[in-house]
Amino acid sequence: MTTIGPTARHKTAMVRSALSRPMGLALSDGIIKREATVFDYGCGRGGDIRHLHGLGFTVSGWDPAHRPDAEMTSSDVVNLGYVVNVIEDPVERVQVLKSAWNLTRNVLVVSARLTWEARELEGRRVGDGIVTRMGTFQKFYEQPELATWIESVLGTKPLAAAPGVFYVFRDEAAQQDFLANRVYQYRPRIIIDPHEEYERNREKLAPLFDFLTAHARPPKRGELSVEAEASVLEASGTLGRAVNLIYQVTDDSHWEQVRIQRRSELLVYAAMSRFGSKPKFSHLGSVLQRDIKTHFGTYRDLTSQGDRLLAAVGNRMMVLMSARSSEVGKQTPSALYVHRSALAEIPPMLQVYEGCARVLAGTVERANMVKLSVTEPQVSYLSYPKFDTDAHPTLESAVVVNLRKLSVDYRDYRRSGNPPILHRKEEFVGQESPDRRKYERLTRSEVLEGLYKDPSVIGTRRGWQSVLKQHQVEVRGHRLYRATRTP
Repeated sequence: MTTIGPTARHKTAMVRSALSRPMGLALSDGIIKREATVFDYGCGRGGDIRHLHGLGFTVSGWDPAHRPDAEMTSSDVVNLGYVVNVIEDPVERVQVLKSAWNLTRNVLVVSARLTWEARELEGRRVGDGIVTRMGTFQKFYEQPELATWIESVLGTKPLAAAPGVFYVFRDEAAQQDFLANRVYQYRPRIIIDPHEEYERNREKLAPLFDFLTAHARPPKRGELSVEAEASVLEASGTLGRAVNLIYQVTDDSHWEQVRIQRRSELLVYAAMSRFGSKPKFSHLGSVLQRDIKTHFGTYRDLTSQGDRLLAAVGNRMMVLMSARSSEVGKQTPSALYVHRSALAEIPPMLQVYEGCARVLAGTVERANMVKLSVTEPQVSYLSYPKFDTDAHPTLESAVVVNLRKLSVDYRDYRRSGNPPILHRKEEFVGQESPDRRKYERLTRSEVLEGLYKDPSVIGTRRGWQSVLKQHQVEVRGHRLYRATRTP
């Protein structure tokens, strides 16, 4: 067995010009709240401490090389950011994870490097990792492997925040609230009738309007923040009168659609909450409990329907039928492609299907397209960075989640000389997308010009460019022009 000598762990500490990826995720996911205290365990050169302090958060940190004399303090959120992967001793890794957990009051954020990051790394295999040419040690994990290791050490199932990043919650109610809030939400566009009293108090009533839209029910006392409730009461005197005013200036059919959408969201949440032990109703947050009672009557009714929905995801024919019934997304023989902004508009079964992949991988930050395979249990998260600006954007990268193999893999297309490109962008987005008509107009022009006659050719950048050259046309913005520059 190869022994490992001292490694230069201090060399792995980065100088950060922005928040690290795990801390940026925790902030955007609402894990780090304004009133929370944060401790950075293994803070390196203190980049996250400086940035969070600059944003007004109470934050401290410790590092064996750069801040060895700092005090280790219990905090609401503890960050163990890319620490366990640089520890060569497996026993010490466990001790460090436990130590960070013991300091955690609410949520522990654990991150490590994944195996796909080692593909071009030069070094020698030592123990269960690699010693690089800089003399640093790196242990690379598979995504499921990292989750399993965290659970085996702490006895608590972590939630995947993103590839290589996990949240471990102390409080089950907080964990379930987080899961429920991760369900994609869609609300139909609303028309507000002219009304003098409402227009005069629109801003003061906005928190109540937002609550009605999110939960499809009026709030109970205490469910709005103190400031929001005071604002609403100042506008209308009572919550009941304010609710009636909002209903008076909006259409009943809109709120019926909102109720249907909220029921669907709760069903998707119930299905996703089954990854792990079924949470007790008493362990849910009070707002989530009231939503369930309002829209399902009993927790048993919700969970039984959620279980059936989750079971249906394992049936390939059911997935195929659900995909073919979707009113949004681009249909191909093997998959349904959907822009991330339209995921809340696909059928609930497909939302659970995508949610199963997110349980494994977490949120793939740069991905703006999702490919739902109908031929195998696989979901791919695709990154088209210029989707909004380019008429035919190119694929930069993909994270592929195989639900049968429980694997998460990464594919990089940035060095490809002939990457895949997109056509008919209107098919990927939702019905109410503000850019849909612009995309449709371009597609009509390209179809009339005969550019789509051979789909097998135009799916890559070179093939598409050859077709444009053959027809003597070019695309500028989202319009088609003759190559002579005449519209």
